[in-house]
Amino acid sequence: MLTKEKKETLMIIDGSSLIHRAFYALPLLSTKDGIYTNGAYGFLTMLHKLKEDYPMDYICVVFDKKGPTFRHEAFEQYKANRLATPDELAQQFPIIKEILNAMNIVQLEIDGYEADDIAGTLSKLGEENNLKVILVTGDR
Repeated sequence: MLTKEKKETLMIIDGSSLIHRAFYALPLLSTKDGIYTNGAYGFLTMLHKLKEDYPMDYICVVFDKKGPTFRHEAFEQYKANRLATPDELAQQFPIIKEILNAMNIVQLEIDGYEADDIAGTLSKLGEENNLKVILVTGDR
């Protein structure tokens, strides 16, 4: 009788997508010094729940990097109508990244690529290396 070997699990989180979702899902929260925290709080709450619900061997959080991507070069009007990231949200990205560093969670962002491009590539590489891949994103 053959026994099925359990695959190791890689969770890839689209950090840019999740922090945006968290930011808009919660009311503006801030410290007594005026530092906004609602996106960071929501993101970390989701991360904790994911770690609780989905045992994983590896985890990586991917982020969009500021600046144009290969899509902007191919199509000038790509995301032309999208509003700029609010300052209240932008100031929370470094907070999340610092916390993820303290948690020893790998982060990845690459010039010219969006987080979902990186996540898709990592997913493919994970599957090619016999990993069970869980992709977490708020994007469609």
